[in-house]
Amino acid sequence: MGNAEYDDDEYPSSNRKKHQVEIPPPQPFFKSLKNTVKETLFPDDPLRQFKNQPPLKKLILGVQYFFPIFEWAPRYTFDFFKSDLISGITIASLAIPQGISYAKLANLPPILGLYSSFVPALVYAVMGSSRDLAVGTVAVASLLIGSMLGEEVNPTDNPTLYLHLALTATFFAGLFEAALGIFRLGFIVDFLSHSTIVGFMGGAATVVILQQLKGILGLDHFTQSTDIISVLRSVFTQTHEWRWQSAVLGFCFLFYLLAARFFSQKRPKFFWVSAMAPLLSVILATILVYFTHAENHGVQVIGELKKGLNPLSITDLSFGAPYLSTAIKTGIVTGVISLAEGIAVGRSFAMYKNYNIDGNKEMIAFGMMNIVGSCTSCYLTTGPFSRSAVNFNAGCKTAVSNIVMALAVMVTLLVLTPLFHYTPLVVLSSIIVSAMLGLIDYNAAIHLWHVDKFDFLVCMSAYFGVVFASVEIGLVIAVGLSLLRVLLYVARPRTLVLGNIPDSNIYRNVEQYPNTDTVGGVLILDLGAPIYFTNASYLRERISRWIDDEEDKLKSSGETLQYVILDMGAVGNIDTSGISMLEEVKRNLDRRDLKLVLANPGAEVMKKLNKSKFLEALGQEWIFLTIGEAVESCNYMLHSSKPKSGMDASFSNNV
Repeated sequence: MGNAEYDDDEYPSSNRKKHQVEIPPPQPFFKSLKNTVKETLFPDDPLRQFKNQPPLKKLILGVQYFFPIFEWAPRYTFDFFKSDLISGITIASLAIPQGISYAKLANLPPILGLYSSFVPALVYAVMGSSRDLAVGTVAVASLLIGSMLGEEVNPTDNPTLYLHLALTATFFAGLFEAALGIFRLGFIVDFLSHSTIVGFMGGAATVVILQQLKGILGLDHFTQSTDIISVLRSVFTQTHEWRWQSAVLGFCFLFYLLAARFFSQKRPKFFWVSAMAPLLSVILATILVYFTHAENHGVQVIGELKKGLNPLSITDLSFGAPYLSTAIKTGIVTGVISLAEGIAVGRSFAMYKNYNIDGNKEMIAFGMMNIVGSCTSCYLTTGPFSRSAVNFNAGCKTAVSNIVMALAVMVTLLVLTPLFHYTPLVVLSSIIVSAMLGLIDYNAAIHLWHVDKFDFLVCMSAYFGVVFASVEIGLVIAVGLSLLRVLLYVARPRTLVLGNIPDSNIYRNVEQYPNTDTVGGVLILDLGAPIYFTNASYLRERISRWIDDEEDKLKSSGETLQYVILDMGAVGNIDTSGISMLEEVKRNLDRRDLKLVLANPGAEVMKKLNKSKFLEALGQEWIFLTIGEAVESCNYMLHSSKPKSGMDASFSNNV
């Protein structure tokens, strides 16, 4: 890294033209507030389609916005229906066994798993904007409901109250999700970073797998805690109660499910082998138990399932004081988790098919299907990845595949539920274990380690917090670390020394580009973030340290520092604390006989600097449009040996 050499003849005053940095015209307060709110809550401008439209057209567009089915239904074709029919039947074969399994995971009656694959799917088909999302219950949300509600009410001792609380928590989850969508607050879900979700899902999957040892080993008594220590203690202190018949059956079906998945992954055209495996396992296990009377030899079965469609449960919602806070807390936590999973899954498949989904509209759809579901004996539902992947691979075209699935579940509820009487619980545990193994994404964790060590730390904190403490603690740790990182980015922004790329007018980080040239007597600093009260003190101290380091470096070569240029290009905004910081930096530089120069300030920054009289104190002549112009002017002053209190007359005239 060398020094840029400039000759006096390069700076004739007649050729030096400075571009004025404009101060934006003032705007009325309410107009400025309106623009700020619009950019914060409506970045996608959803009302754009309503502009310059007649009233009837606006009404139609409004109905289509909240009920997307009215937008695509007129274009629906028979070819689409054939694809959706196949997809719907395929995901129904997965939804039925998974629904029963996940309901047991939530400590709820198995029939609720079937109820939850019927009504919510119909609601989403009308209000959802994703063509590929398959609606249903998910293991992680089921685990959360079971652990959070189980701390307050024992599902075995008081099953009715527990059921009412689960329905109430689902209601509040839907209310929370719909409110986020209506008020355009979907960005709150973004605080669950990718690394947080990877670690949390992996930890939750590990906990779920360990808890299935109860079903696989045929244990009657099991801990309500979810941490690995409590679970393993519960398993190994009851070795005398292990039932080998149940264990053999469980591991055989688990092997079959994993083999089917492996085969489908190797041969994607045979995706249906993996999709049909859970239902086929249930059928085979039920037949086996029925003919061998295994229920009399230690193999636990589901028992009687109530026949008929979803009964209304609006009167079962419990808003009483003793457990209301528990229902609200459970609803909000599970609502956020299910939103994050459902929207991420929907967006990933939309990207494959090159269409967009509105995250806020999806939140409204998720919220409404959970509100309606809570009133029709359903517990929390979202868009699970496994079911949606099967739907996608089966070639679905629209949300009609959810309607087909719902109709298949309806037939099951009306006709087939007695057939599940002899279904062994162990096969449900095997189905859950098989599904959960797919949620432990160790490849993503390895990728995080290679790319970003802090993200890997967040991921592992979430994982070990869930596994060794509890699901809630793991989630809190992960979100807390993610928020800490955001705060560190804001409170400790990167400040960089810039140098000139040889034979160009480009200025870049001297550490990234070691061959850059420095300009003698001039220090160029890049402030890499908006300046707020959270980072103003840090930036003041960091700028002072950069100046001290530069002066020490120049002393060895006999030069002196005379100008400090602050590149404001990345400073999108500034508050009063930031302005006070700049004023203090200017006073410190004046005391040291140095001059402060600003380059490339944005409109919002210029407006506030002007209103605070900082521009008047600094002097408009020391504000430049580009770093190149600032360096040229500083070099001109250095080479012309003029006093630093102002520009020469010929330069000022050109300004």
